[in-house]
Amino acid sequence: MAVRQVASIHFKNFIAKNWSPNDPDESPKVLESDKAMVRENILGFIVQVPPLLRAQLGESIKTIVHSDYPEQWPSLLHWVSHNLDLQNQIFGALYVLRVLARKYEFKSEDERIPLFHIVEETFPRLLSIFSKLVQIVNPPIEVADLIKLICKIFWSSIYLEIPKQLFDPNVFNAWMVLFINLLERPVPVEGQPIDPEIRKSWAWWKVKKWTIHILNRLYTRFGDLKLQKPESKAFAQMFQKTYSGKILACHMQLLNAIRGGDYLPDRVINLVLQYLTNSVTKNSMYQMMQPQIDILLFEIIFPLMCFNDNDQKLWDEDPHEYVRKGYDIIEDLYSPRTAAMDFVSELVRKRGKNNLQKFIHFIVDIFRRYDEASADLKPYRQKDGALLSIGTLCDKLKQTDPYKSELETMLVRHVFPEFSSRVGHLRAKAAWVAGQYAHINFSDPNNFRQAMHCIVSGMHDPDLPVRVDSVFALRSFVEACKDLNEIRPILPQLLDEFFKLMNEVENEDLVFTLETIVDKFGEEMAPYALGLCQNLAAAFWRCMASSEADDEADDSGALAAVGCLRAISTILESISSLPHLFTQIEPTLLPIMRRMLTSDGQDVYEEVLEIVSYMSFYSPTISLDMWTLWPVMMEALNDWAIDFFENILVPLDNYISRGTDHFLACKDPDYQQSLWKALQSIMMDENMEDSDIEPAPKLIEVVFQNCKGNVDHWVEHYLRITIERLRRAHKPYLKCLLVQVIANALYYNPALTLEILNKLGVAADIFNHWFAMLRQVKKSGARVNFKREHDKKVCCLGLTSLIALPAAKIPADALDRIFKATLELLVAYKDQVAEAKKQNEEAADDMDGFDADEEDDDEVDSDKEMGLDDEDGDEVSSLQLQKLAAEARGFQPADDDDSDDDFSDDELHSPIDEVDPFIFFVETVQGLQASDPARFQNLMHTLDFSYQALASGIAQHAEQRKNEIEKEKSEKANAQ
Repeated sequence: MAVRQVASIHFKNFIAKNWSPNDPDESPKVLESDKAMVRENILGFIVQVPPLLRAQLGESIKTIVHSDYPEQWPSLLHWVSHNLDLQNQIFGALYVLRVLARKYEFKSEDERIPLFHIVEETFPRLLSIFSKLVQIVNPPIEVADLIKLICKIFWSSIYLEIPKQLFDPNVFNAWMVLFINLLERPVPVEGQPIDPEIRKSWAWWKVKKWTIHILNRLYTRFGDLKLQKPESKAFAQMFQKTYSGKILACHMQLLNAIRGGDYLPDRVINLVLQYLTNSVTKNSMYQMMQPQIDILLFEIIFPLMCFNDNDQKLWDEDPHEYVRKGYDIIEDLYSPRTAAMDFVSELVRKRGKNNLQKFIHFIVDIFRRYDEASADLKPYRQKDGALLSIGTLCDKLKQTDPYKSELETMLVRHVFPEFSSRVGHLRAKAAWVAGQYAHINFSDPNNFRQAMHCIVSGMHDPDLPVRVDSVFALRSFVEACKDLNEIRPILPQLLDEFFKLMNEVENEDLVFTLETIVDKFGEEMAPYALGLCQNLAAAFWRCMASSEADDEADDSGALAAVGCLRAISTILESISSLPHLFTQIEPTLLPIMRRMLTSDGQDVYEEVLEIVSYMSFYSPTISLDMWTLWPVMMEALNDWAIDFFENILVPLDNYISRGTDHFLACKDPDYQQSLWKALQSIMMDENMEDSDIEPAPKLIEVVFQNCKGNVDHWVEHYLRITIERLRRAHKPYLKCLLVQVIANALYYNPALTLEILNKLGVAADIFNHWFAMLRQVKKSGARVNFKREHDKKVCCLGLTSLIALPAAKIPADALDRIFKATLELLVAYKDQVAEAKKQNEEAADDMDGFDADEEDDDEVDSDKEMGLDDEDGDEVSSLQLQKLAAEARGFQPADDDDSDDDFSDDELHSPIDEVDPFIFFVETVQGLQASDPARFQNLMHTLDFSYQALASGIAQHAEQRKNEIEKEKSEKANAQ
């Protein structure tokens, strides 16, 4: 058997790796004749091999089905249909049908077409088999295995959409009768394992779980009128009227087992409570629940919220696992306690009128009995459940009279005393509840202070879960603290305890707490910055080692590693005005940057680049050690990191703009050459999307603006690839960026650039294209191109530079066009700057009078009033990196091509910041007037009245800007 098992694993791994190459251009590793042989023979083994091998075989079949069905394996469905009719092959047929159905479980409607054919071909026979199996009296365990497979097939087939065959009322009802039969039927007593871990996986309990799973899915996705398209409302009405109530009655009966102390698997309880929670808002369903609501609430739901034997066992034997389960979102999906908390929250939120008061009375009575009992007889576990209830209802209680005015008293009387409880889980729960209520307005500051000091003390509690809960509660208190003097005296002790705990537990939430502290104290963290970074770096390496050591484990180690890097970035931002600290911190962070900028760091690449960005921007200078990271980033960009190009742009910009001399002088490695090689490869790649290469022209701009007069030999190279890409560009934003490369080249050296454009034979085409882009406007009058202030300024500087060229270089008609276009652009730039200033002032005024909207928390009076809750998005962008990008160079991402809004980028920093485009324009024109008066006069005569007025306005504004700049310089000098 051992040899067979190894063979099955090797076979599975071989199929997974070689059956269908990931790269379409890669040559096949398995001959088609061999594939055909495998497909012809593999299915027969499903019923022949024992379960241990079947699991490996099933994975192989899954790989082949996902790759080959239906195109290369059209006979598979016929095999399934044929074997469903053979008594000794039913299991194998169901097993394969499950794999087939699962392939389409999450597919979109167009991709699910093969599934509809599968359902049409197999479901009539499947229903017949299901019916016969359900009718067997005293069925053996093998029947449960078959029913479980049928349930899984049905689940995959209806997960996103009900196949049209099931819309036949008779067919659907036949299925529902069987599912409700299974739901009502008690699980056989005989044969149940005694061990709870094995018991919950017993086949009959699995059948019960899958049955409830299916009925819940039908109820929440297809039986809810509010979620349905108009054409599906009739089905939803039918489901609500015919089945919803029956299912609810079965669920309520099933939960009665808890009252009697009978066994129910955690997942079954969780699913049943999910159904009940979804029923609270529906009038007809709630009316069915109402007669039993007290029993449900006080005898079923509340006991689930109390600390129990399993909790105590885990607390004593494996506190690390206790902590992990308590803060694991995935665990919450299966937890009866979380489902009980959700039910109570929904009940008091939507049906609070009748239920909140009696539930609070129930909790208060537990508090009273606990206080009155002697130490040996106190209901510690019930007190734990009562505290959990109070914490769960925090949001409701904070906005409901008369409770909101009593919360501080409640905390002082019933929560704070448990900080010193003899029972560990009550100390932990007290910390958690205190954290939930940290943001209330404490009438007595001493109460806030007492709670925070108790929480800090909890950080060195003998029990690990208490220490962890204390840290999370501390985060809330730090956020809520209005006077940092409350924390300053204990900050060193707090950080010390914090890092002791980080050595014990890998948890990203711990790092979030540290980030909160750093954010709150800002520069005051400077004395601790080096120690913090050293501790976080050590924690990062531990988390990475843990994650790499056990690839199959949960990803808590990887998440904690990401958290460590984010916290380091937060610390670096907080000390951004203290450059000398960056020099001290650099040796600690260099090993992380060096290793994680390679392919080893793909999972944390954004976070590492953020650290590199901070280090290269805020350090006094970019050290030679930091320069060793440039080749590593370029290698990654050339190899696999193109998706991170926008992130890599920021540190590369810092290196060029802050280390210009080294960038220009060093030839080993040759930074200029390596940058050219990468940018040429990216911009000339015909398979690269426009949006993917946007950072490339931005980097060329960085070179031209920072290296003025020192990179003449690169101008033609960069112009060639820019013009070539401009010919193929589709997205307006990329076209603007590419034209701005030409504008930057003109500002860098107008004569050289114009000579190259003429040499390439593209000068006329480029300028015609540029002027056409400048003229494009929307119906609203807003410009289509060059939307940002930065874009307009670059174009102004480039065009103005041409005006200074002699007549031999710029003919009179060309000069006229350039002059007029520049005037129009300067006016647009002036208006945009003024509008941005106005918006900033208005925004500042708005923030002064900002009031958060209170949550509308009306209770449900009818189903019609029941709205849908929005789902929170999970993708969180790094605001710090965006801010740094703005400071370091700050190319803001392109706004939507269809948006009518220009946007300001007045926070961007670049070498042209010190150049005022109005003064530059006026001084250039004055230079023309002095060097060639006749040409100047001729230009002025060609201007009509409107352009003369524009020119006069720009001249006046330039004078105004000169005065403003002088005033700013004077004020700055006086301030120093």
